Amino acid sequence: MGARLGVFIFWLMHFLPFRVIVAIGNGLGEIMYRLAGSRRRIGRINLALCFPTMSEAERERLLHEHFRMFMRGLIERTILWWSSAARINSLIRVEGAEHFEAVKDKQAILLLPHFVGLDVAGQWITQRADIVCMYSNQKSPYLTQLLKDKRSRFGSQLLCSRQQGLRPLLKGLRSGHPLIYQPDQDQGIKDGAFVPFFGIPAATMTSLPRIAQMTDSKVVPVVARVLPGNEGYALTFYPAWENYPSGDDVADTRRMNEFIEQRALEMPEQYFWLHKRFKTRPEGEPKFY
Repeated sequence: MGARLGVFIFWLMHFLPFRVIVAIGNGLGEIMYRLAGSRRRIGRINLALCFPTMSEAERERLLHEHFRMFMRGLIERTILWWSSAARINSLIRVEGAEHFEAVKDKQAILLLPHFVGLDVAGQWITQRADIVCMYSNQKSPYLTQLLKDKRSRFGSQLLCSRQQGLRPLLKGLRSGHPLIYQPDQDQGIKDGAFVPFFGIPAATMTSLPRIAQMTDSKVVPVVARVLPGNEGYALTFYPAWENYPSGDDVADTRRMNEFIEQRALEMPEQYFWLHKRFKTRPEGEPKFY
């Protein structure tokens, strides 16, 4: 009952003007910054590891801004999930669309890192192509189904749970549908390696080059940026990577991490710092969290 009531309130918000939704997101970010002590601690640790030359006061201001951006990303999903395609598109400025057009009907991997605007990218893409992507099951089956429904509201999308593994993703990709892939979180070391991220060994899945090799797919990075104030979003598609994969999975995964680092340096307040990115440690190393 509580989840359904929360979703109903969430749904009501999509009728509000964009500037009001932005203000609500910023306000909730202020509240969460003060109340979410455990997440605040995780963010502080991540920022201290990744930006050691930044002063503590500067990192705290960055973390404060990240909470606002994080909650904006959450609240603005009301528009992405329930508003019309026309309203969604009116808020998005697209750069490099030709890189998307070149692969939208082919076997291709759209690398979508965990920035706060990632759902913006997903909704724009699914209006124009039938894709394959992975989702994580939520604790509530109702919320899991809601997430699936809203991420597949346009077109005919194939969503596979993380628990299903790679097989259904590969099947969908080989059928000619682009894969939206987000391999930049700590999922343990079973299917990955310790690859530097901001100079810190980070458990990173090496599946991106392996999938690209198995399916002969191009990798096209895409990043959504939340613009200042009420300006909406900038969605950028980058050129398909040349000489990828190279045959060295670790080196190719390092290339991915370096790309994400570069984008995070451009908009550090928008990368997802509240995730335990460095939870898995090499044997013998102390835990960070």
